[in-house]
Amino acid sequence: MDLFAATSTSAQGLPTPGAGAPLAVRMRPVTLAEVAGQKHLLAQGSPLRRLVEPTDDASRRAAPSSVVLWGPPGTGKTTLAYLIAATSGRRFVELSGVTSGVKDVRAVVEDARRRLTAGGEETVLFIDEVHRFSTTQQDALLPSVENRWVTLVAATTENPSFSVNSPLLSRSLLLTLQPLTVEDVRGLVRRAVLDERGLGGAVRLGEDAEEHLLRLSGGDARKALTILEAAAGAALEEGPQSGEGAAHEEGEAAPEDAAPDDAVPEVTLATVERAIDVAAVRYDRAGDQHYDVISAFIKSMRGSDVDAALHYLARMIVAGEDPRFIARRVVIAAAEEIGMADPSALQTAVAAAQAVALIGMPEARLILAEAVVHVTTAPKSNATYVAIDAAIADVRAGKAGPVPPHLRDAHYAGAGRVGHGKGYQYAHDQPHAVAAQQYAPDELTDARYYHPSDRGYERDVSARLERIRHILHG
Repeated sequence: MDLFAATSTSAQGLPTPGAGAPLAVRMRPVTLAEVAGQKHLLAQGSPLRRLVEPTDDASRRAAPSSVVLWGPPGTGKTTLAYLIAATSGRRFVELSGVTSGVKDVRAVVEDARRRLTAGGEETVLFIDEVHRFSTTQQDALLPSVENRWVTLVAATTENPSFSVNSPLLSRSLLLTLQPLTVEDVRGLVRRAVLDERGLGGAVRLGEDAEEHLLRLSGGDARKALTILEAAAGAALEEGPQSGEGAAHEEGEAAPEDAAPDDAVPEVTLATVERAIDVAAVRYDRAGDQHYDVISAFIKSMRGSDVDAALHYLARMIVAGEDPRFIARRVVIAAAEEIGMADPSALQTAVAAAQAVALIGMPEARLILAEAVVHVTTAPKSNATYVAIDAAIADVRAGKAGPVPPHLRDAHYAGAGRVGHGKGYQYAHDQPHAVAAQQYAPDELTDARYYHPSDRGYERDVSARLERIRHILHG
C-alpha cells in the first residue's frame, strides 16, 4: 500500500499529509521528541542526532554522509529520514527500491550535484527498501556518497550484510533500529486518538480493545495505527450505541449523571475484531524472518520446549510456508538432535514428510504437529552426529589406510591367491555374533567415534557397545 498516495508535496520535497492521508502518515513524528523508542540511537552527540539536529556547520560536516537504517517494519526508518531533511533544512528526495532504476538514481544524483555546486543546497536522498536495489543500482550511489553530493539515508528490513553491497556498506554508518515495545506503541496509539492530526478525540478506545490492538500490531507502529483507523471508522459508523458505557435500550434516556464522553463512539474489543479479521504474521519467506523463525523452531525442538516449537510451527503455517520445507527440517532434527536416543523419531518424521506431500494443507498441519511433538519430547543425543563428523574429518585428513586383507572381497576368481578373505571369521558363528578380529585400517584401530549418551534407548546401546568393544579390542 502506498502510504503517500493521498499527500501533497512541500517546497522542500517532503510529503505533507493531506486530510485524506492514512492515520499512520498524519501521525508521523515532526520532532525527535515524538519518536517512539530508539533511545540508543538518539542520545546527545550521537551520529544520528548530529544528522537530525546539527548544532553548527562543524557538527554538520562531522555527521555521516551515508546511513543505513536496518530494522523491522514500523519502527521509524522513514520517519528518521524525514526528520533528517526537515530539521536540517535540506532538500528531500525519495526513491523506492521496488520501482526505481539506475537511470532514476543517476538523475537524482546529478541534480543534487548541480544544486550543491550552484547554490550550496544540500539533498537528502532517501531510498526505501534498498535491499531490492541490484548491484548496479547500489554501485551507482557510490560516487555521490564518497563526494557528499547527497546525504544518503537507506532503509531496509533485511540484514545489510547480505542485502547491501560491501562497498556501499563500508562507506555507510549502519544503525540498527529495535522493535518497539508494547508501551512505545501504546503511547503512539493514545496520542493518535487525541491529537488533532489524528482522530482528535472523535472516538474513545476501550481498555480491552487497546490491549487487543497492541497484540495484533506486534511492535509495528504503522500496523497499530492502521488497525486503529479501521476500528475508529467502524465505531463512528455504528455511533455511540456501540460503546459499552453508552449502550441503552431503545427509547431509554441516558442517565442524568452520564459522563460527557458517553456521546463519543467507543472502539470496543468487538469493533477491533470486526475491523481486522486476523493479524498478518511478520514473516518474509525470502528474508531474515524466515531464517530467524526456522532457527528458533529447530532450537526449540532441540531444547525440548514443545510449546515454543508448536508456536513457531504455527507462525510458519499461518504465514504460508511450504509444509514440505517444514517437514524436511523436522526429519533433519530427528536425525541430528535425537539419533539413537529414540530411533522411532526418525521413522515418525519421515512418515510425516511423506504424508504431508500426499495430503497437503490444511490437514498437513496435524501431521506436522504430531511429528514436532514426537521430536521435541524425545530424549536427545547428538552422538551419531558427532561420530560421523569425526570419522569424515579423519578421512579428509588422510587417515584412510588399506582395508585389512581378511575383509577384502573374496568372491571373484583368484582372490584367494592374493590373500583376500583369508582368516576372516563369520560373525554368526561366534558367541554373541561378535567376531574378535580387526575391522578398521591399521592406523585407525584405536579410533572411537561413537560415544552414546545415557539417554533413552542409547542407554541400552551404551551398555551393549561397551561389551562389544571389550570383545573386539580386549
